[in-house]
Amino acid sequence: MPTITRHRPFPMEAVPAWDGAADVIIVGFGAAGACAAIGAAETGADVLLLERNAGSGGASGLSGGEIYVGGGSDAQRAAGFDDDIGEFEKYLLAAGGPCADADKCHAYAAGALSHYQWLKDIGVPYRGNYLPGKHIEPVDDSTLIWSGSEAAAPFCDIAKPAPRGHVIQHMGWGGGRPLVDILEQRVRDLGVRIACNVRVAALIADGEKIAGVVARIDNRDHFLRAHKGVVLATGGFAFNDAMRAQYCPQSLSLSDPIGDKDDGLGIELGMGAGGRAIHMDQFFTTCPWTMPESQAYGVFVNVAGQRFINEDCYHGRVTRTAIDQPGGRVYLLLDHAHFSQPLDLARMDIAATGADWREVESELEMVAGTLSATMDFYNHHAREGRDPLFDKRIPILTPLDKGPFVALELNFARSYCSFFTLGGLHTSDMGEVLDGDAMPISGLFAAGRCTSGLPAWGHGYSSGLSLADCTFFGRRAGHAAAAT
Repeated sequence: MPTITRHRPFPMEAVPAWDGAADVIIVGFGAAGACAAIGAAETGADVLLLERNAGSGGASGLSGGEIYVGGGSDAQRAAGFDDDIGEFEKYLLAAGGPCADADKCHAYAAGALSHYQWLKDIGVPYRGNYLPGKHIEPVDDSTLIWSGSEAAAPFCDIAKPAPRGHVIQHMGWGGGRPLVDILEQRVRDLGVRIACNVRVAALIADGEKIAGVVARIDNRDHFLRAHKGVVLATGGFAFNDAMRAQYCPQSLSLSDPIGDKDDGLGIELGMGAGGRAIHMDQFFTTCPWTMPESQAYGVFVNVAGQRFINEDCYHGRVTRTAIDQPGGRVYLLLDHAHFSQPLDLARMDIAATGADWREVESELEMVAGTLSATMDFYNHHAREGRDPLFDKRIPILTPLDKGPFVALELNFARSYCSFFTLGGLHTSDMGEVLDGDAMPISGLFAAGRCTSGLPAWGHGYSSGLSLADCTFFGRRAGHAAAAT
C-alpha cells in the first residue's frame, strides 16, 4: 500500500475499501468549516464535517466574535456614519497592502451587507449601538467599534473613515465561542453529519481530482469518499515551529500563538496536491494591552530613540511595525498626564523614569541627544497640532511635557505579543485551491486561515477581518464544492 502522508495524495486505485462517503467533506470545525458546511448543505449536498478535537471551536472560538462589515450597515447608519461600498473596498485593498487580493476585496465589499444580514437571520445577535473611542473589544455588549486604522494615516487619506467592527451581542470579551455555537446549531439543523476526534492524514486523488480523505479514527485509517469535493478549513501554522522557521522566521521572536492546534495541516495537504501557498511570511501580532486610549497618546521609540509609527493607528499595526525594529524591544514613552499601569498580562516593565526626557534617555543608556531630540521635535510640532514625520492626528496627537516621565519596555522575548499566521493556500474568491498557474485543483477547496484571504498583510490587519474572511468565503467554498 502507498504511504499515507499529508505531502501527497493517496491514489484512489489503491484504496482497499471505502469506509464512508459524502458529497462534500469539510476538514475543520471552526467558523470557516462551519460556514463551508452550511454553504454546501444549503445547496442540497450531503455533508460530512470532520474535526480533530472533541467539538467545534478552533481559533474562531477563542476570538472576540467581531466581524468586519462596511458599506452602510444598520449600526453604521444609526450612529451617523455614511459608509459606502466603494470606500469600504478602498480600505480593504489598503489594509491588504502589497498582499491584497483584489478579487476577494471586491467580492466581500459587494457582499458584506447581505452576509451581515445572513448572520442575523441565522440567529447571531447584535445590539446595534456604537461605542466611541479606541477599544480592543467592548467590555459590554456593544456592536460597532473602530477596529482598525480607518481614522489614522495613511488609511484615512485613502478611504473615508468609518468604524466597521461589528461585535456579537455578548457581555465581556470572548464572543467567538457563542458565535461558533450559533453556527454549529445551524450546521446541525441542516443535517450535516459531524465526526469529532478525527485526524485527517491525507487527501485521496482520482487522477487529477481530489476525491476524498484518509482519516485516522480510533487509531485506524478510514478511507472516506467525497463525490463532489473536499474543503480544507484547518487554520494557520502558528503552532508549527518548523513551518514558521521555513516560511515565517520573523515570527520566531514571539511566543504567544493564538489558535487551536494550528499546525499547518491544511496548507501542507493542499501543497501536496499541487496547490500554491502564498504570502507565507505574513503574520499578525499585537500587544493590545499597550493601547488603551490613554496610552495611544504616548510615543513609541526603538532602541536608537527613534519613532517608527503614528501611534494613533491600530494596535496590531503598531506591534507589527515594532517587530521590524532592531534590538528585540521598543519603548512606549508617556508623561504623568497620560500614564496608566499596563495589565499584568502585558508583561511590560517600567524601564526608565525621569524628571525630563534627557534623564529617561540616560537611564535607557541611549546615546546622548537621541531620544531627547526625538521628544523635543515631537513636542514642538504637537503643540502646533502637527506630526510632520508620521502624521499622527488630533485629538490623540498631544505634547508629552508634563513630568515626571516614563518609558515602558515592550520586549519581544518576554512581553505578551500574541500572534497568528496569515499566509496560506492561494484560493479563488469561490474558495477553489489554485496551483502555480492559478488554475483550480479539481475537487479541492479551502477557507479561513489555511488560505491567504482578506487579512493578508500583517501591517494592515484590522480586528474582524479574519472572521469576516472565514465566514463569508467559507460559505462560498461550501457552495462551490457542492456545485462541482
